[in-house]
Amino acid sequence: MRMLIIGGSGQVGWELQRALLPLGEVVLARRDALDLSAPETFEKVLDIYQPDAVINAGAYTAVDAAEAHPELADAINHRAVAVLADLAARRGIWLVHYSSDYVFDGHGSAPFNETHPTGPLNIYGASKLAGDLAIVAASCKHLILRTSWVYSPRGSNFVRSILRLAGERDQLRVVADQFGAPTSAELIADITAHALARLEEAGGGSGIYHLAAAGETNWHHIAQTVVAEARRLGCHIKLEPLAIEPITTSQYQAAAVRPLNSRLDTGKLREIFGVALPDWRAGVERTVAELVAS
Repeated sequence: MRMLIIGGSGQVGWELQRALLPLGEVVLARRDALDLSAPETFEKVLDIYQPDAVINAGAYTAVDAAEAHPELADAINHRAVAVLADLAARRGIWLVHYSSDYVFDGHGSAPFNETHPTGPLNIYGASKLAGDLAIVAASCKHLILRTSWVYSPRGSNFVRSILRLAGERDQLRVVADQFGAPTSAELIADITAHALARLEEAGGGSGIYHLAAAGETNWHHIAQTVVAEARRLGCHIKLEPLAIEPITTSQYQAAAVRPLNSRLDTGKLREIFGVALPDWRAGVERTVAELVAS
């Protein structure tokens, strides 16, 4: 299998370069050759590489900035994805795409499954939902993996930000009423590879799947976990876990409305592809250890 990765320099894209290698040939779409804001570049790149699967790890992920730049968010997260899906359908190749818990309205406390009604609260979520719907409408062979609260030792993410702030401050305020599961880019890439390897066993497997680490928590507890683990590993930081103050979403000023419930039901993924998902703490602690050692 020849797999073309779009967005290979991002958190998930970087991990995909490692995780997909056992499945065949992995090639990266250079940003200067395939521009997600310029869909007219896509067909030429597909002609060059002739992939069996396109893995789209590129996206507009600046949630607050999307409120001020809705056209750009829609161009990358929706219109570009629609073109990719149409090309995949015409060529008979697989499209793997990553979506978000933000396609839901965040109401209630039960985990959202793949058939639950959507209702995004912000521009980013609406653009991701539009991308999902465009893929389904194109009827291409697809895996849409909706995930939540992505982090890794690379890039900009909550775990890295908390560790940085813990070295600068002795007090911190973190939202405690948004619930979900932080999910590592490493886990997302590994599950992607596993799913692609088992497509035939899964009876084709085309569809939408929820992919998140097991368990649930909130941002405040994640922050405390990051700080406690860093201190346990001997990292000299100012902040102590008990000095992190829990606040409500209404106390946190942000341009985009965030869902209070980001829990995802991963039962379909686990059943169809026979995977076990680790507890969220394992990935966070592993990432903290890597960051402290670096």
